[in-house]
Amino acid sequence: MYVPDYQRIVEDITKRLAVGLLKPGDALPSIAQMAVQYETSQSTVKIALTVLRTQGIVRGHQGKGTYIADAPGESSPS
Repeated sequence: MYVPDYQRIVEDITKRLAVGLLKPGDALPSIAQMAVQYETSQSTVKIALTVLRTQGIVRGHQGKGTYIADAPGESSPS
């Protein structure tokens, strides 16, 4: 079954959080670095981060980076 690249990124980050490889407050790599890591485009990474932000898994501010949310459901203010 085909899994879109953005969903693969969402699932990987969620899995890393669940097993403790990522912890609340941890910084994620830049969008450019993640695009190379996941072998996809920067726009696909941005879609994945939007999904994760909507789910409250990550928070971030333009120019400052993206971080794992401190608490379940925490998201950045718009």
